[in-house]
Amino acid sequence: MVFIAGPCVIESHESCLKLAEKLKNIFQAKKIPFIFKASYDKANRTSINSYRGPGTKEGIKILADIKNRLDLPILSDVHAAEEVSFVAETLDVIQIPAFLCRQTDLILAAARTGKPVNVKKGQFLAPWDMKSVVEKIRSTGNEQIVLTERGTSFGYNNLVSDMRSLVIMRALGYPVVYDATHSVQLPGGQGSVSGGERKMIAPLARAAVAAGCDGLFLEVHETPETALSDAATILSLNDLPFLIEQVLEIHRIVG
Repeated sequence: MVFIAGPCVIESHESCLKLAEKLKNIFQAKKIPFIFKASYDKANRTSINSYRGPGTKEGIKILADIKNRLDLPILSDVHAAEEVSFVAETLDVIQIPAFLCRQTDLILAAARTGKPVNVKKGQFLAPWDMKSVVEKIRSTGNEQIVLTERGTSFGYNNLVSDMRSLVIMRALGYPVVYDATHSVQLPGGQGSVSGGERKMIAPLARAAVAAGCDGLFLEVHETPETALSDAATILSLNDLPFLIEQVLEIHRIVG
């Protein structure tokens, strides 16, 4: 299994580097493949007043420093085709956000870099609809594709995880990751911000691994309550080691 983990958004250079180092130590001790993630710009926040991050230029500079200092592969999400070539110089994995998974120009721009592309399945899509997304990436000759499940819209301000989705998308022939933190989100559930059910992260992560996913995506923070983005759904760093032990044992059994 591979783990993609890190803060929702870059809050500061110092805090991001500090968390990346702690995460590296945790995963390295267990000899587990680990990709560090952090967003330099959260372009889809609920409110105009919500913190978005340091922006593309400053954010990529921070991620490049973390990459070089800690020798870690880096993942972040892109929101416009115009920024792809610039950020691809630093990113090892380019992520397409769920709300943008049908934006053809963005997907093609990411695929043409030759870098691995992780596409989050839109909350509005059926898992079999991701076949068209895969075909867009493959049309460029890029076969380095990862698909991520992050829940499906279920009425207003709610998401539900259908574990069949992991099996269906995996049948497309590419690795499938389960986003255990965004899947417990209650979009816009608190009016000006999204709510969430942090207590459901571990049960759903265990279920996804049992269903056969190839990796877990986890947003992590040292003090979740103070996080500047997704505070209701981000996993506490203190809870990460035990969750890792649980899912690795499940993975061993079903593998």
